[in-house]
Amino acid sequence: MRKGVIGIAGVMLVGGFILYFWSGKLLDKGVDPQADGTNAYAIVLGAKVKENGEPSLSLQYRLETAIEYLKKYPHVKVIVSGGQGNEEPMSEAERMYTYLLEAGIVEERIIQEGASTSTYENLLFSKGLLPEGEKGLTIISSDFHLARAQYIAEKLDLEVDVVPAQTPKSVEEKMRLRERAALLKTYVMGY
Repeated sequence: MRKGVIGIAGVMLVGGFILYFWSGKLLDKGVDPQADGTNAYAIVLGAKVKENGEPSLSLQYRLETAIEYLKKYPHVKVIVSGGQGNEEPMSEAERMYTYLLEAGIVEERIIQEGASTSTYENLLFSKGLLPEGEKGLTIISSDFHLARAQYIAEKLDLEVDVVPAQTPKSVEEKMRLRERAALLKTYVMGY
């Protein structure tokens, strides 16, 4: 009996290491294919807005990356996507909209989607804001987040490329660990 328990524990431990390694490889591959301005629409996936109305560091990094991309490709329109959490004074979309305006991105290029509460909803609701028949979309988000976002987008019949934003060092380890679990859940559940 004891040998059986040890054997099962050993198999679970090895299986856990394999899943950890595999999910890490998927996260690393999520930063490809890199966007080159081909898609006429981009989406910035939301992240927390602090109680004082300022973007979290993760959201700020995503927005700074988006600004650089949008200035490089002035024909691209952008959807800012994210609802309002319990401790947020406004929707993530509203905060991102203001941030982009303050950075000189003109209002006509920015589309707000402020109802979503998950990555799946970000992409589903934003797909509905694209012109009819448009499938191309550039996803701008934290580097660790892009593998799952791409998987969901493909399930929604979108053709995507990506612009990875750096993950703040202060939260990188925690976010990558959490994202591994979310990625596995997405592969199992399909969204």
